[in-house]
Amino acid sequence: MALAPLDHDALRAALEAASLRCTPQRLAVYDQLSRELRHPTAEDVFHAVRLTIPKISLATVYKALEALVEIGAATRLTAADGTGSARYDARSEAHYHFRCLRTGSVYDLPTRFDPALVSKLDPHLEEDLARQGFRVTGYRLELIGYRDQASLAAHPRHQAEAPSGPAIRPFLSDGNENQG
Repeated sequence: MALAPLDHDALRAALEAASLRCTPQRLAVYDQLSRELRHPTAEDVFHAVRLTIPKISLATVYKALEALVEIGAATRLTAADGTGSARYDARSEAHYHFRCLRTGSVYDLPTRFDPALVSKLDPHLEEDLARQGFRVTGYRLELIGYRDQASLAAHPRHQAEAPSGPAIRPFLSDGNENQG
């Protein structure tokens, strides 16, 4: 179950606890990010926030996103190979993603997060890593592949969105965007 976005008072407290100022720009960037059903790039957030704050700069949006990442109110998602633009996610609970290699779009998966998955994959992995001086503190799982044209045609509510357009949550067919 997805957690509710932070209200402005909680966001202000989190920013101030990290010795960061709570600015109208940071609030607007967080509000936009927390409304997104997809994982936007900084440029996507910039274009959306400019509708309410016309004089905001792309640099300010980047700085606001980095501040949100620093306090844990957002996550920066980058491709493993370092290609493409980073995308941002305001969902604070652990969850999995699927990245389309054609478009770079990132989708939430409805699969429940399993904190014991690492030990299920290899029961000795954490011990082996500990012997080498590493400590596992968490993990991220991102499936990669391609979203095919047939899947777009099969979902009439998404036909208007081309694969290179806005990302959707194709795995959530019942309209409940808060699973997983």
